[in-house]
Amino acid sequence: MDKYEVGDVIRLKKQHPCGSSQWEVLRVGADFRLKCLGCGHQIMVPRRLVEKNIREIQKKNA
Repeated sequence: MDKYEVGDVIRLKKQHPCGSSQWEVLRVGADFRLKCLGCGHQIMVPRRLVEKNIREIQKKNA
């Protein structure tokens, strides 16, 4: 089973310019599509960068 699933909320080391550091996972694969929970901005990030900069995972079921 994969570590990350669509709908999970992750916290990254660096903050988004809006001040939020929490992101919702919208797509998982070679790239991640993340949505900032502060301002709603969406970005595509390579998997290796997400895995390197992650601090915490909040599962969607929890």
